[in-house]
Amino acid sequence: MESDAFELYDLRVEVVVADDRKIQCNAQVGDWFEVRGEMLHFPPGQGFSMYSLAALLPLLPAKQRATQANDWMSTDAEVACPDPHCPTRFRITRLGKRVFRHADTTAVPLVKH
Repeated sequence: MESDAFELYDLRVEVVVADDRKIQCNAQVGDWFEVRGEMLHFPPGQGFSMYSLAALLPLLPAKQRATQANDWMSTDAEVACPDPHCPTRFRITRLGKRVFRHADTTAVPLVKH
């Protein structure tokens, strides 16, 4: 029987700033969180804007997966704050890979074709 294992990248999302305008989303340069599997991990005592998080969430599962070298998802690492008046950027960095098993992540049986 074939393995039901698959790999996902752990990610780190860090606040960086493009210029010297006032940050509108209450972030601080250097704030960060990590994505490990489906879990978001924040440092103790650090908050994160729900609006900024809402802009980032759709991209994170795609960044976790292996992509072709020419795919923009492989090369583009910064996401703009959703507030057009805010200079904040969020840098998404792929860290090490983590192995998961299909059977541990869903109740839906794996059907091999």
